[in-house]
Amino acid sequence: MSILADKNSKILVQGITGTQASFHVKRSLDYGTNIVAGVTPGKGGTTHLGIPVFNTVKEAVKATGANASVIFVPAKSFKSAVLEAVDAQLDLCVAITDSVPTLDMLEIRRALLASKTVLIGPNTPGLITPDEARLGIFPENIHQKGRIGIVSRSSTLTYEAVLETNRANLGQSTVIGLGDDMVIGTNFPLILDKFMHDDKTDAIVLIGQMGGAFEEEAAEFYKKLSSPKPVVTFVAGSAGVMAQKMGYAGDIISGGKKSVQNKKEILQNAGMIVVDEINQIHDVLLTLFPNKDA
Repeated sequence: MSILADKNSKILVQGITGTQASFHVKRSLDYGTNIVAGVTPGKGGTTHLGIPVFNTVKEAVKATGANASVIFVPAKSFKSAVLEAVDAQLDLCVAITDSVPTLDMLEIRRALLASKTVLIGPNTPGLITPDEARLGIFPENIHQKGRIGIVSRSSTLTYEAVLETNRANLGQSTVIGLGDDMVIGTNFPLILDKFMHDDKTDAIVLIGQMGGAFEEEAAEFYKKLSSPKPVVTFVAGSAGVMAQKMGYAGDIISGGKKSVQNKKEILQNAGMIVVDEINQIHDVLLTLFPNKDA
């Protein structure tokens, strides 16, 4: 089992005919991902990489039964692409696009609240369920099928977390990059909840970073669980460094808890296992699962 996407997911790609999309779609197809359609306005009725292309998401969904999308469109087209996917009632959107205007994301967040669509990103490497589905730009060769879920706010450190689970010989159930921007489609609690209910995930690795209240939200969610799975956390940044100052309003909203050390303390007080160096994840996992030989 996995969360959000697996070998049975029917994936469409918005912006499939672009250069970067073409490169990564081919890699995903080679990986075995079930990509059933592409969407590029004005190119409906053609094929690309052997995949039928449609003018709209609704047309693609009606013809193929697609239930998830990967978005490769430029930032100026991003809002309309997500709203189109929401209108088509897709279960999942994975958005690789970066430099999305904050105002556009606020409008998108409002639309998501009234929908069933889960948006991963923007500015994310995507989602991968090893040996089943690759939605995005993850380097597929480093992933190994296993029982550790990974969710991260830092794109590059996600790869480090993957390597740490490999070192522990535990592999990954699903790996998700939430997105590096300050305003993103989803949060840690939603993903943690899905991992908690996945019978093929034994523990979770959570990677946080400076800025925002994402880690605090994760802590609040976790400490309310009656029998939680272990969560190993790493927060990127120097322990004493404060996040970017945003004036008095920012101070009030954050309650003054803006340093990496503050985040670590909040996560630890919630019951999570906090490490100071990312290469310590491997050691913690071996302690949690001592019967595995690295």
